[in-house]
Amino acid sequence: MNVDFLGALQDLEKEKGVGLDVLLEAIEAALLSAYKRNFGSLQNARVTINRENGDIKVYTQQAVVEEASDPRLEISLENALKINPSYEIGDIIETEVTPRNFGRIAAQTAKQVVVQRIREAERNIIFEEFADREGDIVTGVVQRIEQRNVFIELGKTEAILTQSEQIPGEIYRQGNRLKTYIIEVRKTTKGPQIMVSRTHPGLLKRLFELEVPELQEGVVELMAVAREAGARSKIAVYSRDDSIDPVGACVGQKGTRVQNVVNELNGEKIDVIKWNPDSSKFVASALSPAKVIAVETWEEEKVARVIVPDYQLSLAIGKEGQNARLAAKLTGWKIDIKSESQMRELYLEEYERFYENEVEG
Repeated sequence: MNVDFLGALQDLEKEKGVGLDVLLEAIEAALLSAYKRNFGSLQNARVTINRENGDIKVYTQQAVVEEASDPRLEISLENALKINPSYEIGDIIETEVTPRNFGRIAAQTAKQVVVQRIREAERNIIFEEFADREGDIVTGVVQRIEQRNVFIELGKTEAILTQSEQIPGEIYRQGNRLKTYIIEVRKTTKGPQIMVSRTHPGLLKRLFELEVPELQEGVVELMAVAREAGARSKIAVYSRDDSIDPVGACVGQKGTRVQNVVNELNGEKIDVIKWNPDSSKFVASALSPAKVIAVETWEEEKVARVIVPDYQLSLAIGKEGQNARLAAKLTGWKIDIKSESQMRELYLEEYERFYENEVEG
């Protein structure tokens, strides 16, 4: 090892962000292991690298004791005084034992350590970069598919899209560009493991933020998201500025903005509704496109009874209850949907019970 090698390490420190002292200490530790493995496994020893010229020295260490039982580890006080009259029991005597051919071993070891530390540093940099991006959207290229997991290339690393986070029915092919949502970044021995999703409601939110400048600027706020990935979603938007139509901003001219999001999600239907601080009005809007006649609410239980025209009942409930289910997710309310005729029957039954009780009373 020489001055040129030290210079190369200094260049790596600037380029890769790995501290010179960290590298040298790691090389010293690796050289000590190499020395013990090849020359003296039972000896106490230390290895030093001169920070000025790169010279490597190996020293054995012996503890000064009254009588030495193992000369590889100890030296008697009598013999220690022959070396230096100032030695006392408990002192450590170091003797240079650098092997003649240690340079070759040192070069190989240093190379291995440097490569390993650079790899670790790069992994840490990637981890820190993506750990800060949890909850963000990334664009990558499908690299391969293994055991139904999709591996997506993200520059110097890759993300994993597990089967549970894939949109039902969506087909992934090698080379496809794909937007995904980072749900978790794990630190592993093999480097950062980035878990992404195509089903998370956060993906829908981020896609709208990319398409709608008013959302990025904070003029329009996305208040709630309800999603059944691959089928249908609802978002509730709001603006404190009365001059801005939050729904119109998200839909875009001729529906271009919302259509871009729909295309990214391969045709997933999206309802954009206006959020309202009035619970009754918000619940009514959430059942869009169904028309609502009236809403009764019980605030403490967060239960709402919604009355719709008879011909709108199936639309309000939706296929397999999807519309009602999404509206409940969006609002956070339990929603009971009744048609006009059902409510008339209900009111009639309640009236009859009331009348019977009055007569009996």
